[in-house]
Parts: sequence; C-alpha cells; structure tokens
Amino acid sequence: MPAPGSAALGVACLVLRIVLSLIMILHGAQKLFGAFDGPGLDGTAAFFAQIGLSPGGFWAWVGALVEFGGGILLLVGLLARAAAFFVAVQMCVAILKVHVPKFFVSEGGMEFALALAAMAVAVFLLGGGPLSLDRFIGLEKGVRR
Repeated sequence: MPAPGSAALGVACLVLRIVLSLIMILHGAQKLFGAFDGPGLDGTAAFFAQIGLSPGGFWAWVGALVEFGGGILLLVGLLARAAAFFVAVQMCVAILKVHVPKFFVSEGGMEFALALAAMAVAVFLLGGGPLSLDRFIGLEKGVRR
C-alpha cells in the first residue's frame, strides 16, 4: 500500500476522482439538460414524485445539481470532501428508493449505485489528494512528516 502523501496515493486519488466525476457529470447532464437521452428536469421531477420524493421539482434540481455540480467539483478537486459527501448521500437515497432489494444492475439492482457510493466515501475519507485544487489553494493540507 502506498504511504500517505506518496506519488502513488496522489495518482490513485486523482483516478478515483476522475472516474467518479465523469459518471456524475454525465448523469447530472441527463437530469439537468436531457442530454444523452436523459429525462431532463421535467422527467426527473415526475420520476422523483412517483417514488415519493416530493416535491419532485425541488428534488430534481437537488439531484441534478449534486450530480452535475458535484461531479465538476470532484473533477478539479475543489471542495472534494463536501462534493463526495453529497454524492454518497444521493447514491444511498437511490439505493433505498429505487434499487433495493435487487443487487445486479441488469435487474435494476443496486450494484452500480453502491459502487459509486463507495467511491464517494473513499474520496470523502481521503480528500482530493495532492493533485487537487483543494491542496493547491490550501483548503486541504498535505500529510506532515
């Protein structure tokens, strides 16, 4: 395992942030703009209301902004822990409201949302890492030796 503050740990944090952020940005774009055959805000609002997240319009905005905005923050590593926290919460809500009790994604289950939640928890615990804006502008300090 790489030592805290090592170059390998920095690259691992960066890879984790990039993959999670790209998934979140693209899913957020589906909700916000209807991109990539997504439902857009109206469709997301209707779905959220259908699963008991009311008012659907409010929660559609929250969900879309957590995914799209949180994804952008994760990509550049700005407020990475906060963004990761909100992504993890959103994925837990998705698991509980949409995917339980099934596991496999091919059956509408939770495996993909669970993997995203775990990635977000890892970023929350690790922070943005040395290759992040948080570290560059001093919001997060490096490991002291």
